[in-house]
Amino acid sequence: MLKGSLPALVTPFKNGAVDMDALKKLVEWHIAEGSHGLVPVGTTGESPTLSHEEHEAVVEAVVKFTAGRVPVVAGAGSNNTVEGIRLIQHAEKVGADAALVVTPYYNKPTQAGLYEHFKALHDCCTLPIVIYNIPGRSVVDMTPETMGKLAKLPRIIGVKDATGKIERVSMQRASCGADFVQLSGEDATALGFNAHGGKGCISVTANVAPRLCAEFQEATLSGDYAKALEYQDRLMPLHEAIFIEPGLAGAKYGLSLLGRCTEDVRLPLVGLTDGTKEKIRAAMRHAGILN
Repeated sequence: MLKGSLPALVTPFKNGAVDMDALKKLVEWHIAEGSHGLVPVGTTGESPTLSHEEHEAVVEAVVKFTAGRVPVVAGAGSNNTVEGIRLIQHAEKVGADAALVVTPYYNKPTQAGLYEHFKALHDCCTLPIVIYNIPGRSVVDMTPETMGKLAKLPRIIGVKDATGKIERVSMQRASCGADFVQLSGEDATALGFNAHGGKGCISVTANVAPRLCAEFQEATLSGDYAKALEYQDRLMPLHEAIFIEPGLAGAKYGLSLLGRCTEDVRLPLVGLTDGTKEKIRAAMRHAGILN
């Protein structure tokens, strides 16, 4: 069900509020550009600074705007299991196709705690769940062994892996099985990730370059790594530039250059420095998406 390029959607703001008109236009643009799915209200969607009401409204809106044309994987993660249950049940209610659930951050659960957290979310609804493993943000790393135990549950279908460790793909194929959907959470290493058996990327860069990222993914999934490498060479400066400062701020600035939304972010994030802005502009010109 899930493969290819799935943009981790930004949440556009206008005058401090969620800009639903801009969000609708972003959804239409991504689908027209060939994105294979959409992932609203992850970290790139500024989930940490959205209220519960805003979070739920954005998920519901993206499902409505998408109208079944591509899968919608709703961000539904929390370090509070009860809160996570609320978010995932809402995502199910409004018609999301799957949920992205991050490993609980800050409170540093054990592997046993990780298993019970994900099992509780699995048992509370009928949505397929993609584990989001990002030790750099959550300060806890789900081991391949724990993931393998979770993969035995019928609706734990895959992982967004942002460990940056390419060998994890092969290790998780061994522990979870070849049908377990492994999606990269790191744009820069997505080429090697797919070569190891990955099926796609939940991408920040795809906010700004959706067509290039979709075509890059299609090349890897068809086994044309020579063509994929050409795309990688075009996209690599953009992967790097977007993440000089927080990636969502970089993505929003790139989108602002394309006239797609404002560059506004919420505190504690702030706008980019002038030097980073110039590097993003240069990288977009290198990729051929900005004159």
